[in-house]
Amino acid sequence: MVKEVERAGIPVVHICTVTPISLTVGANRIVPAIAIPHPLGNPAMTAQEEKAIRRQIVEKALDALQTEVSGQTIF
Repeated sequence: MVKEVERAGIPVVHICTVTPISLTVGANRIVPAIAIPHPLGNPAMTAQEEKAIRRQIVEKALDALQTEVSGQTIF
Protein backbone atom coordinates (compact mmCIF):
# COMPACT_ATOMS: atom_id res chain seq x y z
CA MET A 1 0.00 0.00 0.00
CA VAL A 2 2.89 2.35 0.78
CA LYS A 3 4.20 2.03 -2.77
CA GLU A 4 0.79 2.70 -4.31
CA VAL A 5 0.29 5.90 -2.30
CA GLU A 6 3.76 7.11 -3.32
CA ARG A 7 2.99 6.30 -6.97
CA ALA A 8 0.09 8.73 -6.66
CA GLY A 9 2.62 11.43 -5.70
CA ILE A 10 2.00 11.46 -1.96
CA PRO A 11 5.12 10.90 0.16
CA VAL A 12 4.72 8.25 2.85
CA VAL A 13 6.71 7.37 5.96
CA HIS A 14 6.45 3.82 7.21
CA ILE A 15 6.93 3.69 11.00
CA CYS A 16 7.70 0.08 11.82
CA THR A 17 9.32 -2.19 14.34
CA VAL A 18 10.77 -4.70 11.86
CA THR A 19 12.60 -2.67 9.22
CA PRO A 20 13.49 -5.66 6.98
CA ILE A 21 9.77 -6.15 6.33
CA SER A 22 9.45 -2.50 5.28
CA LEU A 23 12.39 -2.98 2.95
CA THR A 24 10.75 -6.09 1.50
CA VAL A 25 7.45 -4.32 0.79
CA GLY A 26 9.29 -1.45 -0.86
CA ALA A 27 8.75 1.44 1.53
CA ASN A 28 11.02 4.37 0.64
CA ARG A 29 11.03 6.27 3.95
CA ILE A 30 11.34 4.02 6.98
CA VAL A 31 11.41 5.16 10.60
CA PRO A 32 12.14 2.45 13.18
CA ALA A 33 9.72 2.17 16.09
CA ILE A 34 10.31 0.88 19.64
CA ALA A 35 9.08 -2.71 19.89
CA ILE A 36 6.48 -5.00 18.31
CA PRO A 37 3.97 -4.95 21.21
CA HIS A 38 4.45 -1.20 21.77
CA PRO A 39 5.68 0.47 18.56
CA LEU A 40 5.31 4.04 19.80
CA GLY A 41 5.95 3.69 23.49
CA ASN A 42 7.14 1.68 26.43
CA PRO A 43 4.74 0.92 29.30
CA ALA A 44 7.68 0.73 31.71
CA MET A 45 8.28 4.47 31.23
CA THR A 46 6.49 7.32 32.93
CA ALA A 47 3.80 9.12 30.95
CA GLN A 48 6.15 12.07 30.36
CA GLU A 49 8.98 9.84 29.12
CA GLU A 50 6.62 8.00 26.81
CA LYS A 51 5.26 11.25 25.41
CA ALA A 52 8.81 12.43 24.72
CA ILE A 53 9.73 9.24 22.87
CA ARG A 54 6.53 9.39 20.80
CA ARG A 55 7.23 13.00 19.92
CA GLN A 56 10.76 12.10 18.85
CA ILE A 57 9.49 9.36 16.51
CA VAL A 58 6.81 11.60 14.99
CA GLU A 59 9.31 14.44 14.48
CA LYS A 60 11.70 12.02 12.78
CA ALA A 61 8.83 10.89 10.53
CA LEU A 62 7.96 14.49 9.65
CA ASP A 63 11.61 15.17 8.79
CA ALA A 64 11.61 12.04 6.62
CA LEU A 65 8.53 13.33 4.75
CA GLN A 66 10.42 16.48 3.85
CA THR A 67 13.51 14.60 2.68
CA GLU A 68 13.92 13.71 -0.98
CA VAL A 69 14.96 10.08 -1.35
CA SER A 70 16.01 8.19 -4.45
CA GLY A 71 15.48 4.77 -2.92
CA GLN A 72 14.76 3.00 0.32
CA THR A 73 16.09 4.96 3.30
CA ILE A 74 16.00 4.15 7.01
CA PHE A 75 16.02 7.30 9.13
